[in-house]
Amino acid sequence: MKVSIEITLTPLQDQYEEPIKNFIRLLRDSPYLIKENPLSTQIYGELTPLMEFLTQSIHSTFDSIAAGMIHLKIVKSDRSTYQPFD
Repeated sequence: MKVSIEITLTPLQDQYEEPIKNFIRLLRDSPYLIKENPLSTQIYGELTPLMEFLTQSIHSTFDSIAAGMIHLKIVKSDRSTYQPFD
C-alpha cells in the first residue's frame, strides 16, 4: 500500500537547528522519495517498510535530543505528483 507522509520534527531545546538538519539528512539517505519545504518534509513509499525506516530514524533522532515532538500526517495514496492550484 502506497502512502505519503508529512513529517515535522520539533526539538524542544534552544539548539534546535542541528537536530532538524540531522534528521533530514537521515531521510535524504533513504531509498525513498523525499520532498522538503521550510515547514515539513514529505516522504513517499510502501507503508510497512517506510514505517520501519521512520521508526528507526525517529528513535535515533530522539536519542540525540533532550526532548522533542514528531508530527506525522499519513495519507493512503502516493501524492508525490500533486500540484497545487495556481
